[in-house]
Amino acid sequence: MYTIGYDIGSSSIKASIVNIDSGEVFMTSKYPDSEMAINSKKAGWAEQDPEIWWDAVCILTKSLLLKGNINPSLILAIGISYQMHGLVLVDKDQKVLRPAIIWCDSRASDIGEKAFNDLGNTYCLENLLNSPGNFTMSKLRWVKENEPYIFDKIHKWMLPGDYIAMKFTGNINSTVSGYSEGICWEFKNHMMADNLLAYYEIPKEIMPEITDTFSNQGRVNIMAANDCGLSPGTQVTYRAGDQPNNAMSLNVLHPGEVAATGGTSGVVYGISETLHYDHLSRVNGFAHVNHTKAKPRIGQLLCINGCGILYAWMRNNVCETRMTYSMMEDKIQSVPIGSEGLRILPFGNGSERMFNDKMTGARMVNLHFNLHTRAHMLRAALEGIAFSFVYGMNILRSIDIQPSVIKVGNDNLFLSQTFTKTLANLLRCNIEVYETTGATGAAKASMVALGIYEKIDDAIKRCKPIQTIEYSTSDHQYVESYGLWLKELNNLLT
Repeated sequence: MYTIGYDIGSSSIKASIVNIDSGEVFMTSKYPDSEMAINSKKAGWAEQDPEIWWDAVCILTKSLLLKGNINPSLILAIGISYQMHGLVLVDKDQKVLRPAIIWCDSRASDIGEKAFNDLGNTYCLENLLNSPGNFTMSKLRWVKENEPYIFDKIHKWMLPGDYIAMKFTGNINSTVSGYSEGICWEFKNHMMADNLLAYYEIPKEIMPEITDTFSNQGRVNIMAANDCGLSPGTQVTYRAGDQPNNAMSLNVLHPGEVAATGGTSGVVYGISETLHYDHLSRVNGFAHVNHTKAKPRIGQLLCINGCGILYAWMRNNVCETRMTYSMMEDKIQSVPIGSEGLRILPFGNGSERMFNDKMTGARMVNLHFNLHTRAHMLRAALEGIAFSFVYGMNILRSIDIQPSVIKVGNDNLFLSQTFTKTLANLLRCNIEVYETTGATGAAKASMVALGIYEKIDDAIKRCKPIQTIEYSTSDHQYVESYGLWLKELNNLLT
């Protein structure tokens, strides 16, 4: 018997089939091979047709079942992880009314900022743990203001994962965690954010019903079964946004535990048991997958936009043709810690929330033509990204996230020993590397509502680190280099 987990990204859809008895991954794959298109009709806009997500889910599922020679009846449950903060709108026939406004779309920023001021910073931070910002409810308000003919047809709004669950089951619902990422959940009162909805003039009738994160959220209907190849009646039993799901997949569930990712953007995600918030709203607080009123579990998320995208830019524009990331790592070893004074500020991927949404642009500082080489630039780039993580982690520490270890997946920037050692030594914190994915975590989490596991801790306890990078307090070059980099950053921000 098996379960299947999906990770609904903006670039591709990933899926993993996990054996229930062993807890091991039986098969995993992604679709498509090339990145899915993101449409940008205007600067700052980012839209996708939700149907391409469902089409990819169906193609991927049928392919895995065929390659694995798996009878669909042996798939007992479905878990869904998804790109956060998107907005999907459907009419009463469950037809999509417009392209989804996805996570990286910034059109609603001014709307959210006005709401933050009008509703009051204290109300928003104490109750929502966030500014309404550019999150889902602000995007929905943008539709009301700019596309009233669309807004009037809305039967329900959904997050991307809610939409995929609807396509499987015909049921429209979301979770407390989902509501919190849309910034429509009041943590203090453990209820829908009535004040925000009234301010935005959003009728409660279009809000999806709330279901538990680990629960029978619906069963695959006949139409969906024909489309995707799974058996009718297969249960959807788990759903969460990609960052809470990633943390759960790494066994980050309890206060003080921290997960990190280092892809195009970087994320540090720590768990708190109190309703802490950053007074400058540089950190976003969401209900974690195991959050309850009786036992709060808040995922404190800090996002760094200028992250792996810098290193990809270096590969495409600075390196020799066809140089791989592994080859780049080898080249870096000829350069000492600190890159002999060359410093790079990596913030060239739009505004940074941890800088109060300033758009600084990236910077290269102290370049000497007779000293620095391509290898210096590569090391300075990796160090600059690691330094930005340290800067962000210090913000999280100010709201009482104090990790003894950080857990990461074995991919992207964390494949680089240079990057990982720099981060560990500066944070005085060991880094544990795990061989898992969001889709695998979702598949394992789906077993909880089936009763196979009593709690989520049991479902993922077999996930053990494949490597631990231990920090050293003896090498002061990291501290000195970070101090010089921080001086340049402070000059830029003042």
